[in-house]
Amino acid sequence: MSIRIDKIVTRGGDGGQTSLGDGSRVAKDEVRIEVLGALDEVNAMVGLVQAHIPADGSVARQLTEVQNLLFDMGADICLPEDGPMAARARRVEEAALLVLERRIEELRVRQSPLDGFVLPGGSVPAAMAHMTRTQVRRAERRMVALARVEKVNPVLLKILNRLSDYFFVLARHFNHDGQTDIVWQPVPKGEK
Repeated sequence: MSIRIDKIVTRGGDGGQTSLGDGSRVAKDEVRIEVLGALDEVNAMVGLVQAHIPADGSVARQLTEVQNLLFDMGADICLPEDGPMAARARRVEEAALLVLERRIEELRVRQSPLDGFVLPGGSVPAAMAHMTRTQVRRAERRMVALARVEKVNPVLLKILNRLSDYFFVLARHFNHDGQTDIVWQPVPKGEK
């Protein structure tokens, strides 16, 4: 797919509207646009995680795959399933979900078993992976809201649910496969 962008400043959104992939205009605070924005935020966080790990490793390649998947998901959402171009849309398929599930399992099998709730933190990449996980959950909540009122590719919701799992195990990977996780210690009753 070849895309050429000749102009960045278009002024088309100055009035609070933007265009979907089918050319229809919608308000920038529409739920569909909120989903697209949330996916973009996740993608930016993934780029930040990548900036803090070796660029030539398998995890960096996985994160590039995730970024491309997030873009594919945005393209899917950008063309409404009941819109005029729905038949020509390139939809994300179940195969992407299966790849993600394999990546999760590849990371998880090397990790020490969980014996408590893990707090976000540890190494810088782990903390960023946890932050990415929370942003995936926000994107998932926005997608659920959209799916309540419009038809949405059901694979997208499954992928977002798995992506939060992926970033959880990735954070543990960055914490020496869970060896240096920070585990929740409830404050004893009576202490403040």
